[in-house]
Amino acid sequence: MMDRTPLNSSTLASAAYDATTCLLQLEFRSGALYQYFSVPASLYRDLLAADSKARFFNRFIRDRFPTTLLAPASVLKTI
Repeated sequence: MMDRTPLNSSTLASAAYDATTCLLQLEFRSGALYQYFSVPASLYRDLLAADSKARFFNRFIRDRFPTTLLAPASVLKTI
């Protein structure tokens, strides 16, 4: 299990990253949990440092990596 990092974002609730497998998990405020494959560690670090996490996600992650929905919206309780 990856350690989750709470995010100060109107869209993203938390992020977790596994450097061994290059997997990024993002939990959205809606409760949806997505896993992104083959994400470089540098991109994860840049996401955490971004002023706007949602803008960074939309520009550099969304629709750019293979993705799996792990849990639909409102199934998970957000942080």
